[in-house]
Amino acid sequence: MDTYLVGLIGSGIGPSLSPALHEREADRQGLRYLYRLIDIDVLGVGPEAVGDLVRAARDLGFDGLNITHPCKQLVIDHLDELAPQAAALGAVNTVVFEGGRAIGHNTDVTGFAASFARGLPDVPLERVVQLGAGGAGAAVAHAVLTLGTGHVTVVDAMPDRAADLAAGLNRHFGAGRAAAATPDALGGLLGLADGVVHATPTGMAAHPGLPFPAELLHPGLWVAEVVYRPLETELLRTARAVGCATLDGGGMAVFQAADAFRLFTGREPDAVRMLADIAELAGVSGAGAGAGAGAGVGG
Repeated sequence: MDTYLVGLIGSGIGPSLSPALHEREADRQGLRYLYRLIDIDVLGVGPEAVGDLVRAARDLGFDGLNITHPCKQLVIDHLDELAPQAAALGAVNTVVFEGGRAIGHNTDVTGFAASFARGLPDVPLERVVQLGAGGAGAAVAHAVLTLGTGHVTVVDAMPDRAADLAAGLNRHFGAGRAAAATPDALGGLLGLADGVVHATPTGMAAHPGLPFPAELLHPGLWVAEVVYRPLETELLRTARAVGCATLDGGGMAVFQAADAFRLFTGREPDAVRMLADIAELAGVSGAGAGAGAGAGVGG
C-alpha cells in the first residue's frame, strides 16, 4: 500500500476541513494517507518560523505541505523552486518535496477557476468587482482574469493593498485589465457590474454579517463567495433572495484540495466525490457544496 505523509502549516487551522477531504479521497483510492495540522498558534511560534517548519517536514519525510494564512508569501524565500502560477502570484499554498527539494505551487487560482467554470458557466464577465485584496483575493483575481473577465476592480479597505494587486494584474494580463477602489465606491461599481467576487473573511463563523449593504445587490448581479465555513453565508442568502445567481466557496476549497492531492500523490482525485464530502462535513443538505443557484450544478 502506498503511504503519504502531508500537512498544513498556518494559524488557527484547527477547524480546517483539509485533513478530512484529503484522507477520505485517499481511503477510497486504497492509500495510507496521513494529513497533519501544523498550527503555529499551538506551537507558539510566529509566521516567520515557516521556513524552519518546512525544513523539518522535509527532513522528517513528509511528501508535501499545504500552506495557508499567514504564511503563503513568507514561505517563498525558503523554497528551491516555484511553479509558474505561484511565481506570477507571489504566493504558495502547496509545497511538494521531490528529491530533497521543496517546490512551491498555488492551487488556489486553479481551484477557484474550476469551481467558477462549473458553478457559473454562462454568466457575463465584462465588468467584475472583487472585494478583498489579501492572499485569497490575489489568487481569485488572477483566476477571474484567466476565465476571460474584461475588467476587474479590486476593492479593499487598505488602498495600498488594492493598488498593488491591481498593478500586478495589469503587468501580468495587460494594461487596463484591473483597477483599484475603496469601499465607498461600491455603490456605483456594483450598479454597473456583471458580478461580484467576495474574498474577505466577512461571513465566516467568527466574522458574521454582510461585507456591504444589502441594498447594493440587484438581480442582474452574480455573486461568488470564497468563504466556505459556513457554506451558506449571509451574503449568499441575501443575494439569492434578491434573485442573484450565486456560487458558494465550497467548490474552491474542493478543487484546490484536489489539485494539491494530485501534486502530492500523482493520482487523479474524484472531485465530484469530494464535493459531496465537503457538503457533508460542513453540515449542508440538498444540492451540496459549490452550488451555483440559477446557473447549473455547483462546483
